[in-house]
Amino acid sequence: MRIHRHRRFQKPKFSAPEYNANGRIIAAEVRLIDENGVTLGVMAKEAAVALAAERGLDIIEVSPKAVPPVCKLGDYGQFKYQKEKEARKQRAQSKEVEIKGIRLTPRIGIGDLDIRVAQAKKFFEQGDKVKAEMILRGREKAHADVANAVFHQFVAKLQEHYPIKIEQPLKNQEGRMNMILARQT
Repeated sequence: MRIHRHRRFQKPKFSAPEYNANGRIIAAEVRLIDENGVTLGVMAKEAAVALAAERGLDIIEVSPKAVPPVCKLGDYGQFKYQKEKEARKQRAQSKEVEIKGIRLTPRIGIGDLDIRVAQAKKFFEQGDKVKAEMILRGREKAHADVANAVFHQFVAKLQEHYPIKIEQPLKNQEGRMNMILARQT
């Protein structure tokens, strides 16, 4: 049996909510709204289905949790298409914010720091957050003040380009220092 090690994680497809229509409506009485948005009142489900068939339309359960459930006259296929379109649009507009990492060192040169600042600017333009981290080795752990100065210099250079919000202040966790920065909007 073959083991698939490089299978990519598939994001689930968007799911539009399911709406009951015509005979799939469970309630005995429904509050009916016609195709123009005028409330016709509370009536038996059979009477509402007959009225919809007379007009050549369907009854669609818009709010099933209401007492009695609210139903609307209309074309079920068109209604379902509109709801799926809204769900696709909503999913396209929602973007997950990622945290991108940038690694610094206590002995970083000015040119290398400028490159890290350019990387951070690129991440901010994409709408991501930046996690700046530094791993202190050996005797570097005794000189946390030098590491702090590098972080403050990094933040100061970024603030020349964008207003920066520090989401997680500088933390020192046994030789690993990190902070999370975000661009203010």
